[in-house]
Amino acid sequence: MSSVPETMFAVLQRHDGYSGKATGPAIADAADWLEGADIAVPAPGPGQVLIRLRMASVNPSDTHFIKGEYGQPRIKGAPAGFEGCGDVVATGKGADALMGQRVAFVASGSGAWAEYAMTEAMMCIPLRPDISDEDGSAQIVNPMTAMAMVDIARSEGDAFVVSAASSQLGKLMCALGRDMGLKPIALVRRTEAVETLKAHGAAEVLVTTDPEFLKQFSTLSAQMKPRVFLDAVSDQLSEQIFVAMPNRARWISYGKLDAEVPKLTQMGQLILMGKRIEGFWLTAWMRDTPPTDQARVAGEVQARFADGRWKTDVSVHVPLRDVVSDLADALKKPDGKVMITP
Repeated sequence: MSSVPETMFAVLQRHDGYSGKATGPAIADAADWLEGADIAVPAPGPGQVLIRLRMASVNPSDTHFIKGEYGQPRIKGAPAGFEGCGDVVATGKGADALMGQRVAFVASGSGAWAEYAMTEAMMCIPLRPDISDEDGSAQIVNPMTAMAMVDIARSEGDAFVVSAASSQLGKLMCALGRDMGLKPIALVRRTEAVETLKAHGAAEVLVTTDPEFLKQFSTLSAQMKPRVFLDAVSDQLSEQIFVAMPNRARWISYGKLDAEVPKLTQMGQLILMGKRIEGFWLTAWMRDTPPTDQARVAGEVQARFADGRWKTDVSVHVPLRDVVSDLADALKKPDGKVMITP
């Protein structure tokens, strides 16, 4: 730790635990949830590494978390941020192999929105030199989720539905589906996103704000028979989409972009049509998937970024010290990911 300073700047959570609310990932003012401060640099324990941050990505799970709406409790005064990339500058016992390496990581001991982050060595992926920091900082949450969920879709047929398809994850899933010979049906809110999604690999693109959307989707569903709905929105329209899908359809919710709580209107479909509603959480997938399979998926993810099949679209870079003041406005920019830089 001799070359590492004693203190660092970090963006800290202002609240503990859960909020007991479900208002969605949007934030009006990050200062309601976050504050910047200088704190002590954490020291890695056994199996842990300390990482000097190069870049951190902002995902909907991050904003859900800082608002107390995620699947694990907040810790007041702890750095926020789940995912990033950086250089390993100190290691605990058993993690020496990562010393000096540039890695993609998911923070588990001290969050990514800080000059230094700490995590378990097993939550790091060494990065190839031909992977950019932008791609490296968004290497795990979205790409690994895309690989896992499109693999589920492939097991159920050749067509599948993707909501919020103009998101970074939606684009990755459309491109991956095309490469696997599948037919992604992309759902977007804006007509200007249609051609972009087709270029990314969507077989069909429908605009959910079109008054004829449900009629259009019902016709398409009868023709293509998609049996997997990969859904990041999880609102009442999602339920209507699910109702319009064929026998044995699976509604897989992996996000909650809309605060609306959907009501089930066709319970008989669960009984008579064999339909299922389920969830997907990458943390559980990483916990339950054998390390050899995870390594194979991680290798495929890096290969796709390295050869240009996948690319991280960035809307704006926000300096770490400006996160509290600028994050809310940065998140309003469409068609790209917000990146935090030291």
